[in-house]
Amino acid sequence: MFRVILLQCIAALLATLVAWALGGAAAAWSALAGGAACVVPNGLFALRLAAAARRPQGTSAATFFVGEFLKVGSTVALLALAAWAYRDLVWLAMIGAVIVTLKSYFIALIWR
Repeated sequence: MFRVILLQCIAALLATLVAWALGGAAAAWSALAGGAACVVPNGLFALRLAAAARRPQGTSAATFFVGEFLKVGSTVALLALAAWAYRDLVWLAMIGAVIVTLKSYFIALIWR
């Protein structure tokens, strides 16, 4: 679980480097914001599931669904915050980083 989060961090950083090389500093910051908007909620969700799995009664489907709902909501909120707060936002870089970060789990499946 945490290996996927690490892989998402690497994918977000690679997307940031590509955005920086192609579009400059504004694109790099936009890509970093997009990648972080995905990695941070995913990391918190993984921590929540790991903590729930260590409880004596274990975890439940409700824990998963509530955590997933909070993860998606916080990802959307962080993306909206980035769009609102960063005036020089490069949308293509941010959305590209989101896609690369979220689809990096395919590499994790192959890696296994």
